[in-house]
Amino acid sequence: MIRPLMFTYLLYYLMFLPLQALGEDYAVPNGGSPYRSLSDLKDNQILHLPTGVLVSKKQMLDTIAAARVIYIGETHDNIEAHRVQLEILKAVSDRFPGKVAVGMEMFRRSAQPVLDQWHRGQVPDKEFNNLFRQNWGGGYRLYLPITDFMKSSQIPIIGLKSSTDTEQMLREEGLNTPGLPTLDLTDPYHNAYSMSLFGANKDHAPEVLKPYQMLVLWEESMAQSVAEFLSNPEYADFKLVVLAGGFHVQYGYGIPKRAFRRVPHAYTIVLPHITQTPEELKDREMKVDPVSIPLYSADFVWAVSYVVEQDNGIKLGVMLQEKEDDGLWVTSVMESSNGKRLGIQKDDKIVSMDGSPITNIDDLRELLKTKSNGDAVTVRVRRGDEPHTLSGNLKGK
Repeated sequence: MIRPLMFTYLLYYLMFLPLQALGEDYAVPNGGSPYRSLSDLKDNQILHLPTGVLVSKKQMLDTIAAARVIYIGETHDNIEAHRVQLEILKAVSDRFPGKVAVGMEMFRRSAQPVLDQWHRGQVPDKEFNNLFRQNWGGGYRLYLPITDFMKSSQIPIIGLKSSTDTEQMLREEGLNTPGLPTLDLTDPYHNAYSMSLFGANKDHAPEVLKPYQMLVLWEESMAQSVAEFLSNPEYADFKLVVLAGGFHVQYGYGIPKRAFRRVPHAYTIVLPHITQTPEELKDREMKVDPVSIPLYSADFVWAVSYVVEQDNGIKLGVMLQEKEDDGLWVTSVMESSNGKRLGIQKDDKIVSMDGSPITNIDDLRELLKTKSNGDAVTVRVRRGDEPHTLSGNLKGK
């Protein structure tokens, strides 16, 4: 039994304990996993963080199936994280056939009209590839198994991220610009983790304020997209699977909290967790100083390896320029390069490789990824007004 006087002192102590110390004392250990260190997990083990219980995939799916929104994080370049996303998406789609949509960070809200056309089968694969590149950049092949499954299963895509126009409004006119979503910059744990990610301390705070505002705009825009989906009568009985960077969904203070603020709903968070980073990939890790956060990092973590696309070392060795509506042009050719051996010349317009049309750098890059050392290729170019067909064998590193 605690004596009355001792209890009074204890209460007084707790009331006036500095907030920072309180946060540290009550932070969830092990990166948001209170009962078990995530570093002890083996590949493909699934851990329920609030209880520290290891579960099977089926048990996890039985649990998350009750949620209206299922957030699945990712390390963008990790093939294994995308495998986990696809496995969960397939399982949810099997349980709720025809009643699942996927929200993707990789597409902007402004892309929605084209995404709707894609869902109706009206957008060719090449055009969809270009849409991905315009919205996200490279890495289309990493998401291809997911988008192929969605296409064959007729699962709609919801574009989540802010439009470039909205981002420009924030840069030029500031937080209170009409047309911006409501931006909540007050979450202390989101702020602390973000400042750690930016490498900032109190002295650097003004320098990172604008990048932090942009980060919040991205998350608020994605949350707004989720909320609009939840409020849309057309999707009243649908589940939404959200694919986004782990930073935006971990601890719940990013997209999940911001979406819940708009439309309260049941949600769950699954994070693919890298068990060990290979030495050759350590330069890809985000450098974040430890931050005390009193939150679970997710409902479930799924342990995975860190596997990235292998560089086959096949390059043309040419400098290129994309001309709007006029394809891909060669501005210079390196000596002893594949381009030189094939006979490519400065001012050539590259038209195709092995029959596949080339209209931009990504087209060429994706084709070269499919080649191996010694492969024979045929490249069609336009030189002045005349077409030329060039053939040879590629050399890797």
